[in-house]
Amino acid sequence: MRLTTRPPAREADICIVLEGAYPFIAGGVSSWTHELIRAQSDLSFHLVTLTADETPKPLRFDLPANVIQMTEIPLQCVETRLEGGREVERLIGALAEPLGRLCAGGGLEAFSGVLAALKRHPRAAMRAALMNSEASFRMVQAMYEATVPGSSFLNYFWSWRALAGGLFSVLLAPLPRARVYHAISTGYAGLLAARAALETGRPTLLTEHGIYTNERRVEIAMAEWLADRLPGLLGIEARRRDLRDVWIDAFTGYSRACYEACSRITTLYTGNQVLQLRDGAPADRLRIIPNGIDYEGFSAIPRDPAPRPPTVALIGRAVPIKDVKTYIRAAALLRAKVPEVRVLLLGPTEEDPIYFRECEELVAHLGLQGTFEFAGRVKLHDYLGKVDVVVLTSISEAQPLVLLEAGAAGVPSVATDVGSCRDIIEGRADEDPPLGPAGFVTPLADPTATAEGIAALLLDPALRARCGEAIRQRTERSYNKQVVDRLYRELYEEHLALPDRPAPRVAA
Repeated sequence: MRLTTRPPAREADICIVLEGAYPFIAGGVSSWTHELIRAQSDLSFHLVTLTADETPKPLRFDLPANVIQMTEIPLQCVETRLEGGREVERLIGALAEPLGRLCAGGGLEAFSGVLAALKRHPRAAMRAALMNSEASFRMVQAMYEATVPGSSFLNYFWSWRALAGGLFSVLLAPLPRARVYHAISTGYAGLLAARAALETGRPTLLTEHGIYTNERRVEIAMAEWLADRLPGLLGIEARRRDLRDVWIDAFTGYSRACYEACSRITTLYTGNQVLQLRDGAPADRLRIIPNGIDYEGFSAIPRDPAPRPPTVALIGRAVPIKDVKTYIRAAALLRAKVPEVRVLLLGPTEEDPIYFRECEELVAHLGLQGTFEFAGRVKLHDYLGKVDVVVLTSISEAQPLVLLEAGAAGVPSVATDVGSCRDIIEGRADEDPPLGPAGFVTPLADPTATAEGIAALLLDPALRARCGEAIRQRTERSYNKQVVDRLYRELYEEHLALPDRPAPRVAA
């Protein structure tokens, strides 16, 4: 563990726990965390960041002054060999049953049992005993036989080390003192928050941008080495339990433990709540707090009154997840309806050179050289006043800020039905009063529907004006950063004011 302290080190108001993000990794979640801390400038924060390993990492952010302490916990460490002994044997004997239940999706009760086993045998509770002793190896063998005996034991062994190594890291690390604990995902960050709830009795909060278990499911489904298949009838491969199930069950158990320990579970949009409920989140603790944008700044961008062609823009990187090729194909269809249209891609093009080259070739193949422009990195404020419709063709998003930033400037959108796009464009079910649509939601990879939505907005100025006003009002009311900052302030104040309660009993 690496510890960085800004004196005086004391009990913080809020302990924020993150995995693989702030302050070592740039990106949306990291920027959100940085702004959250800055917005609550009179509260003190202890930052716990879980990293992959012990290698030194440069900070990507200047920590705000109200971060009084930072703790780095590497999830995977180099352990020494341990011969064992009776105390280690007793530890592993107590640990095996609850650990097996936790890794099978067991949740907080099983997690509590794992924690209790470690506390009953403190002298043996070290990584070497848990990861490298003969007793732990026998436990791994037994877990393998009980779950996926037909799979490769070698692959199971290394899978177990990865899953359990992170678990033991958060269980053995010193627990920071704080009045409220706030995890920014489930997974290992969520386990540390669950441990804090069990050991301290202080309130624990969770904010999920993307759903951790769902993201892991996607990654696991794409990992061919985890799949075991058997020949079935007529040569069709039969599906059986394999290492993919081991990983998914473990992450489900980890998330359930966090959900059950947290007093409030927030996420960005309604679609995420369906996934949270599926993985065991209590319905009465769920709440939506969306991301916020600088409404005042973006709403002040003036419309360009100069004569110009109808202009649409995709604001994002030229990478496969943004499905720029569907946008280009839609541009070709759109030009047949609106011949003078100008189609822009506003964003960096260097991240995936091969994909960008394919996009350039598609533009040339479709004869769009005079219509389509790769503008590269730009200052968004310089362009939004000249854009009539913003387009998003992504195959995956959480809550795309570009739709909100454009919306604050009164620009309607056409976007794929991913993440919170439908909430942004059509409004949430609890919107009161309803503001009406702010554009069109399209299926994935559907250039025809995309082109039709854009054309409808470009060819009907009255419709475009109504949609632009709807998204402007929706952004001001629900996605204004000042509003979102206030919601988190109220959430923190509510839980900071709670008296200490007896810590929940850790299972014996």
